[in-house]
Amino acid sequence: MTSPRSASLVLKRPELLRTQNFIGGAWLPALDGALLPVSNPADGKDFIEVADSSAADAKAATDAASAALPAWKARSPRERAQLLKRWHKLVLDNVDDLAQIISQEQGKPLYEARGEVGYGASYIEWFAEEAVRSYGDIIPDLIPGKRMTAVKEAVGVVAAITPWNFPLAMIARKFAPALAAGCTVVAKPAEDTPLTALALVRLAEEAGFPAGVLNIVSASRAHTPAVVDSWLADSRVRKITFTGSTPVGKHLARESAGTLKKLSLELGGNAPFIVFDDADLDLAVDGLMAAKFRNGGQTCVCPNRVYVQDAVYEAFAAKLAARVAALAVGPATWSESRIGPMINARAVDKIDRHVQDAVQRGAVKLAGGERLRNEIADGPFYYAPTVLGDADEHMELFAEETFGPVVPLFRFKDEAEAIRKANDTPFGLAAYFYARDAARIWRVSGQLETGIVGINEGAIASEAAPFGGVKESGYGREGSRHGLDDYMHIKYMCQGGLQ
Repeated sequence: MTSPRSASLVLKRPELLRTQNFIGGAWLPALDGALLPVSNPADGKDFIEVADSSAADAKAATDAASAALPAWKARSPRERAQLLKRWHKLVLDNVDDLAQIISQEQGKPLYEARGEVGYGASYIEWFAEEAVRSYGDIIPDLIPGKRMTAVKEAVGVVAAITPWNFPLAMIARKFAPALAAGCTVVAKPAEDTPLTALALVRLAEEAGFPAGVLNIVSASRAHTPAVVDSWLADSRVRKITFTGSTPVGKHLARESAGTLKKLSLELGGNAPFIVFDDADLDLAVDGLMAAKFRNGGQTCVCPNRVYVQDAVYEAFAAKLAARVAALAVGPATWSESRIGPMINARAVDKIDRHVQDAVQRGAVKLAGGERLRNEIADGPFYYAPTVLGDADEHMELFAEETFGPVVPLFRFKDEAEAIRKANDTPFGLAAYFYARDAARIWRVSGQLETGIVGINEGAIASEAAPFGGVKESGYGREGSRHGLDDYMHIKYMCQGGLQ
């Protein structure tokens, strides 16, 4: 067993730990010399500083991406694919170092961090393969002497803005399709987790991507608006791809209207998880554990509202509470850890506020329900994995995404009530349900207002599947054969005089 105490970062390749921006093929400090401290959530202490960029740095990145665009766009899809495959191999070759960096700055257990590296790498491989399949159309002749065709072309410079919860996977699944399509990229990772993205870009540099094709700047919460506003106002940036909160997504949509940029927005969720009375309860508990407690509940597709039919409510609640109470909580350096620290104080405060509000309004603690600090989980950002019984729609956690290891259980009587309550939210990213009846499976799948549905399955993400939401969870799709289209536009060409 490894020590449960938080440990310093020791890499096989120390050069992967980058602290500067990467612009035009060079590693550079922020132009004004500002620095951003990065902390380890396991103990809340700062352990390194990175560049804290300004609008001037963002513009320099755009200048480099714009200059590199014509040559990169002109490269054959096969050439772009070969570079992506080289990058994919380097990511997998450095899985242990990348996982350590993820765990150090984000907090997730090392086994999960290794899984994230593999997941992120799968998008690089997928879009390397898709790069050579961006087919167009030959349109049947309607008028003699004319030939009509449609081709797909790179949209141009892409600005990618990513969250802290999956610091490698989220940026990889934006970089990969953009580069495969022939776009150049400017990027800003989350202020809490810049190191993983910088390490990923270092490996892209090693893979041989030309200077200016991939550019990245880090920035604090205070400096981020200036960085992003620079890209929003710049007509050379033709697309914004963003994963994060719905309020920020709406801001990006409004502010990008001035230059009519293309947008991909993967925003907030409030995922329902429905257990019908004909469900396999053990399978449903397994699915909920996988869906809810990955990354300590800090994912956009985590179930936030668990609806259990009356006839099986007590049995399901007992099985679930036992499983949740047994989860080991601690830092990534503890080999038995299954739940790490939350990302920061704001996250823990929100989780605790939701739990206390629910209890005050009548919820019953079946497991956990409190901040946690002990010899192993010895830091300010740990929260005990929690199950709350008898939740209802008057509690804050019904309408707000908790983004933590908290499962509220809601009762329902029949299928119609479950569907109505599941859809009673402005969000529509993911939903899950467990049932055996084939007719019910088709009925419920068709009525859930989400972009993703897990049916008797809690692990739904895949590079081969389209990932994205409806309603206020955004638009656009990442992954799958549709993912490349979000980084391309269609050009129609009509040639006459052929008769």
